[in-house]
Amino acid sequence: MAFHPTTTHDEIDTSIGIPRRYAWAVFALTFGLLISDYMSRQVLNAVFPILKGEWALSDGQLGLLSGIVALMVGLLTIPLSMLADRFGRVKSLTLMALLWSLATLGCALAENYQEMLLARFMVGVGEAAYGSVGIAVVVSVFPRSMRATLASAFMAGAMFGSVLGISIGGVVAAKLGWRWSFASMALFGLLLAALFPLVVKEAKIAPQRLASAANKAQAAVRQPLRTLYSTRSVLAAYLASGLQTFVAGSMIVWMPSYFNRYYAMGEGQAGALAGVMVLCCGAGAILCGMLSDRLCRQSALRKIEISMVFCLGSCLLMSLALIQAAGPLQLTLIGLAMLMVTGINGPTIATIANLTHYKVHGTAFAALTLVNNMVGLAPGPFLTGRVSDVIGLHGAFQLVPMMSIAAAAVFFYIRCHYLDDIARVQRAQAEPAAAKPLMPASS
Repeated sequence: MAFHPTTTHDEIDTSIGIPRRYAWAVFALTFGLLISDYMSRQVLNAVFPILKGEWALSDGQLGLLSGIVALMVGLLTIPLSMLADRFGRVKSLTLMALLWSLATLGCALAENYQEMLLARFMVGVGEAAYGSVGIAVVVSVFPRSMRATLASAFMAGAMFGSVLGISIGGVVAAKLGWRWSFASMALFGLLLAALFPLVVKEAKIAPQRLASAANKAQAAVRQPLRTLYSTRSVLAAYLASGLQTFVAGSMIVWMPSYFNRYYAMGEGQAGALAGVMVLCCGAGAILCGMLSDRLCRQSALRKIEISMVFCLGSCLLMSLALIQAAGPLQLTLIGLAMLMVTGINGPTIATIANLTHYKVHGTAFAALTLVNNMVGLAPGPFLTGRVSDVIGLHGAFQLVPMMSIAAAAVFFYIRCHYLDDIARVQRAQAEPAAAKPLMPASS
């Protein structure tokens, strides 16, 4: 996915003085904008077949229209998140939503491929930091005891938005034309962008009395920053996630076109069926995460081993599906593969959290977002499209799951070094405490 969770310092309760009803209103509007974010991003996939025919585009060109958004998210998520923290999160979120909504409207008005590519570029700029800044707003208005639950619920908005963007976009395109698919997403985003600053006020969610405490928290994370890159295992975990995201991202982007070409479905029906497959991804991420927690309590290495199983299992199921004729059996196998393809998300986040200092977990997940976009979501759809131009989309789909084998190999590398690296991180965290001078005993 295209965001990372940002956490505040564990010793600071930023929800003090914020009424619970107001906190839920902030959550609802921020969650709604996240749905708009992913609707605007994924609606393109539903109209691939129409654009391909109307503008005589290659699959490589179509893939670039999708990949350019992920590329900009990967490049800009960290710097724009830092700017938002500096200049105000409410103003920043409002500007982001306005930008991606207006850019999506620009997609509706595009007269040629070049104009569409420029509009999609601006969609990516607008969406780059929304996930990270949005989750920071959500966790700031609720007590610490609710942060994990609220963060998980907020992250689910990405899948809901993807499903709605693909499904609604396909139906609208079939009824009113592809331009209205983009326009409807843009109007939804503009409505929420106008409402957001009227309800969510910077002074209410970031009281000035907490400013000095927040500055102390920021200063406290500088020393542990080196844990983001100090071990082989954490660097490999970023890479493994990116490789597996290459598979998930490519499949999600090209699934509507696959159903359109090989199942002779219209845009609406193909988008709806692709939406079901995206829901399988979302459900699989949750179920595989629960399974991982249940099976891995007694072994530090088992989360890594089960990640290898998810990678190889999704590869095997998708490969089996693609040697079947179009029909119910193939659809069932594709659905099962999509259940497993995002199964590594939970174990990988847990692995990275174990290998990095708790004070920089937000930055660690930002680094994960960067790699997921630069290794997976940006090149995946584009390269799949270029291969499709040569051997057809079905042939390209047969090659895409092979990337999961590479991801499994990287997880095996992590398994070989994980225990040593964990011990190294624990020693590094213990050293500052041991170095502190003891307080003299009172007489």
